[in-house]
Amino acid sequence: MQSSEAPRPQTQGGDERVSPLVYVTLAITGLTVFGLDQWTKHIVAGQFLSGESRVLIPHLLYWTYVQNRAGAFGLFGTKSWLLVVMAVIVLAIFWSAYREVAARSLLVRIAFGGIVGGAIGNIVDRFHYGYVVDFIDLRWWPVFNVADSCITIGVVVLILTTFRRERAARPRETPV
Repeated sequence: MQSSEAPRPQTQGGDERVSPLVYVTLAITGLTVFGLDQWTKHIVAGQFLSGESRVLIPHLLYWTYVQNRAGAFGLFGTKSWLLVVMAVIVLAIFWSAYREVAARSLLVRIAFGGIVGGAIGNIVDRFHYGYVVDFIDLRWWPVFNVADSCITIGVVVLILTTFRRERAARPRETPV
């Protein structure tokens, strides 16, 4: 079985550097998510009128074209520049918090790549349209898009990874 661990070279001062493999994985994942996100948004924006809805799976899944001018779940106002700055800050905080783990875990690299690709997809929408194209409609949840899905899944994976690391780091008590 092959390991998902990336090599961890040492610098002269003993500080660890991040392997280029980490950046390649992040780039491939991020570009894949970005491409899929933009492609699906292009289809919806070109084929639907704003507010138009079509049934994909009856009583389960609809495509509804929404022009989302606000942040996640309608929060954080409608100022595109502020939402972009907040996205960049959050990405920087995540990278700072997970850089070491990403160097050792393929799953974390993929999760972070999904977050980055999704964030860039929504940022491009804000600059291109002045809003984010949302279209995945479950009828019981706010309408979202591929980028939102990948960001959410990536964040959940990072949180679960953190809990797993903390649990593994705790000393185990042996029964007497």
